[in-house]
Amino acid sequence: MKFPATLILAVSALAAVPASAQFAKPEDAVKYRQSALSLMGTHLTRLGQMANGRVPFDAKVAQDNAQVLSELARLPWAGFVPGSEKLSAKAKPEIWAEQAKFKDYAEKMVAETAKLSPAAKTNNLDNLKTAFGSTAASCKACHDNYRAN
Repeated sequence: MKFPATLILAVSALAAVPASAQFAKPEDAVKYRQSALSLMGTHLTRLGQMANGRVPFDAKVAQDNAQVLSELARLPWAGFVPGSEKLSAKAKPEIWAEQAKFKDYAEKMVAETAKLSPAAKTNNLDNLKTAFGSTAASCKACHDNYRAN
């Protein structure tokens, strides 16, 4: 399937560009991070449906979604730039007040998403469930602390 490989290449290229060069204005940064987080949610949901038995486990589909999610997981953090803190009702002010802690949550989530693809490659649903649980927990921990409902 060419789409995931193309998407991953494009996402990787964007991830290499410094945040200051990506955003002409803070509104662009908010759109960027929201878009990345939305796509992450889509791919995580697909994996969760398999992990929770709502759809049949398909190792290839799981690998594709895990690989895309792993690449996407590195993106949204560049969109949390100064000047964007009051432009989104979902982002709590603690993000900017606790930058080091927020970065730790982001790094943990990136690390957990990286474990999904190898788990899917084992063609073992239990391995996917374990990796999915850790990834979902890292997302939830950040949401609990830094996302307004």
